[in-house]
Amino acid sequence: MTGPTAVSETLYTSLANQLPSFLSNALLQCKRLPSLPAVALNVLEITRTSDATLSDYARAIEHDPALTARVMSVANSVHYLRAAQPPHTCFEATQRMGLDVTLATVLSFCLFENDHSARGRQHFWRRAITSAVAASYLAQQLCPHQAGSVFTAALLQDIGILALQTAYPNDAERLYGTEQASHGHTQQVEKRYFGCDHALIGAWLLAKWGAHDDLIRAIQRSHEGLETDNPSVLCLRVSGALADAWLSADPAQALAGVMRQLRTLATADEWALAGLLAHLEYTLPPLMETLGLSQPVSIDSVRLLQEAQQLLYEHTLSLSARLDAQQKARDALLDDYAQLEQRSRIDPLTQLANRAWLEEQLRERFHLCLSTKRTMSVVFIDLDHFKVLNDRFGHQAGDEVLARFGKMLASLVRVGDLAGRYGGEEFLVILPDENAEGAKRFAERITRRLQERPMARIEQEPLYVSVSIGVACLTDGGFGNERELIDAADQSMYFIKRSGRGGVSVYGQ
Repeated sequence: MTGPTAVSETLYTSLANQLPSFLSNALLQCKRLPSLPAVALNVLEITRTSDATLSDYARAIEHDPALTARVMSVANSVHYLRAAQPPHTCFEATQRMGLDVTLATVLSFCLFENDHSARGRQHFWRRAITSAVAASYLAQQLCPHQAGSVFTAALLQDIGILALQTAYPNDAERLYGTEQASHGHTQQVEKRYFGCDHALIGAWLLAKWGAHDDLIRAIQRSHEGLETDNPSVLCLRVSGALADAWLSADPAQALAGVMRQLRTLATADEWALAGLLAHLEYTLPPLMETLGLSQPVSIDSVRLLQEAQQLLYEHTLSLSARLDAQQKARDALLDDYAQLEQRSRIDPLTQLANRAWLEEQLRERFHLCLSTKRTMSVVFIDLDHFKVLNDRFGHQAGDEVLARFGKMLASLVRVGDLAGRYGGEEFLVILPDENAEGAKRFAERITRRLQERPMARIEQEPLYVSVSIGVACLTDGGFGNERELIDAADQSMYFIKRSGRGGVSVYGQ
């Protein structure tokens, strides 16, 4: 990590540890991952200083001739020709454009110099600019000494999307190609697909660049709720919702939703939405054009606010009741569906996954491991002499052994593992991201637990059972599909059966 203010190794490590391993590997191996030059990091550092002047920004920018030329070019564009003389220095250029436009120009040039015209980039950058302008205006009302840092955080709050688009170009259109999808929906899709959302990835990327800790933490928590006592954090979080409303296909309806949220805040009367919307209407078109972005539909801020207020007035009394009723009905349906779906996946005797669910999950995880170059192990378990046990003590005793073994097995697996009854007295455990040695240790814990605890009591006498276990790891053989992986574990288990039962065998060892 490099930069004018290198982030502590502890914070970077903490963020890296929160990323799923397959995702962090993909990001680190991506040679086209966005990066910021030292001059841009210096500019970000200056935004932390409440008494920073335009001269400070100009001096930092002048260290990069190409960036200086870009700033001078923007300052000489048609939107800034009101001055009698063109600017001759970087300071004069920044003075003419103002802080917000200067920061947007610097980060646009550094991050999107050759690539912001793509469809996904256009929507990403339009939202970023709209959020930043809104956040800066709000900060001027609530925390004026932090306006520069708030503008920067809002501008970069979705930088994780850019990283994901770059690292997973084949999935970018499906994940981000629908501009009208809500930002909240996008986060949910990211969490299902990647195991985390772009806010965490953005914070990790900034830490990798060497940005300062405050900016990194602001990005990481930028998409959380509005319940905060920190005015700069609140400005940042509200800015995203306002940007989504401004860019929505139905801005009045979306803005009414934002206004309902703002009404719950103690500072609700300080927001002055009329002034904010007028500021967006006046500021965004020239700024978008300056940065080479296509123009969204023109919005009349006065009419927009009136429509949103009317919608809010019309629906305040009835909408909450209807939404509550609909939500309760939906929750009930989802709960019923979840219970039905859960029952369809569970073996009723052992309360573990049934064979169908095991095979479906193993098939999905097998192909995921192949595509992401991750590993996985399976543990195949067979209760020894189970037929003899049934014949001698009856099927009721056999069922009790199976049920207690299932409960014991469930207590040993980790979150993310999947244990199930494969059939009869056979069980299967899927261990994602586990190598053969780790899977063997897990299997040995099973055998030790069985030595310590009886699985039933017959006429008050404890009944102990043993198991034969086979282990197979995806990376230890050229398996073409998940069925071959199970067969390998099954073969290892039968090796133990033939060798006297009661032990663990690892495929290939």
